[in-house]
Amino acid sequence: MTLACEAYDRTIPLLTGAVRAAGIDINYLPMQVEETFHRMVKFGEFDVSELSLSSYVLTLQRDDPPFIAIPVFPSRSFRHGGIYVNTAAGIAGPGDLVGRRVGIPEYQVTAAVWIRGMLADRYGVPVASVTYKTGGLHAPGRVEKEPIRLPPDVDVTPIADDQTLVEMLVSGEIDALYSPRTPQPFRDGDPRVGRLFEDLPATEAEYFRQTRIFPVMHVVALRRDVYDRNRWMARSLFDAFEEARRLTMNAIDETAALRYMLPWLQSEVERTRTVMGADYWRYGVSPDDPTLATFLRYSHDQGLAHRLWSPDEIFAKETLDAVIV
Repeated sequence: MTLACEAYDRTIPLLTGAVRAAGIDINYLPMQVEETFHRMVKFGEFDVSELSLSSYVLTLQRDDPPFIAIPVFPSRSFRHGGIYVNTAAGIAGPGDLVGRRVGIPEYQVTAAVWIRGMLADRYGVPVASVTYKTGGLHAPGRVEKEPIRLPPDVDVTPIADDQTLVEMLVSGEIDALYSPRTPQPFRDGDPRVGRLFEDLPATEAEYFRQTRIFPVMHVVALRRDVYDRNRWMARSLFDAFEEARRLTMNAIDETAALRYMLPWLQSEVERTRTVMGADYWRYGVSPDDPTLATFLRYSHDQGLAHRLWSPDEIFAKETLDAVIV
């Protein structure tokens, strides 16, 4: 079975063979997510792949849905830090985004769904109060992976074929940018580009305390034909990803030698657990975790999903029940 997925700390045991999925020989292709998503959604090239949660939900609307996901979340991220502004645009707080021109790589990008929902729910920025410009961040030509049909009050326009969102943000052609990737001018310290929220650790910790949401970005999806031939594979893969996650979570406590190039790693681990609890990167569908239900509501409210899905409808049923002995 071919698996396309970034080489995350929580999935590396599957790449190295330290964890094996029962009954499956995995050919792990470590790939950048944008390439993985494009090749899986457009061409179904892999048996299993990491997939954008948002794009996956959109594929469920096809007459013959091509994928079935398991509730494994290789990527989760708070997204307050993904809102960038042109510092000359006069955007001092979230409310100043109303009526502005905002760049997004694609309207359906999971990070943008979370950002729009969060801004609407918590900061009084309705989704339709912003004009959206879509296109490539650093290279021109990016388009929506999955076709979308939006409500008439949502204004989304692709940028020109020779433009990039980063160039437009720097020049002031757009006022702000919602992006899962950091724009290069911000990395370079360009004073024309800043973040909307400056104190990210405090802002995001408070968001979690109030909502109990740690946003899910990606799921793991099987091609439907692979799943239909061998439905047991869904549970076998889920168990393997869970074991790899558990090993990684346990290893992060090792203090004899730093496992990662972060000098204050242990302090950050302790701070994270103080805010979010010990098991903060959970897989599976849990009735006490509002994250998935909130995302599905956002997708529906924003005109992407044409029906309101529930979390247990979008995953392989074999992964939803635990075996009790």
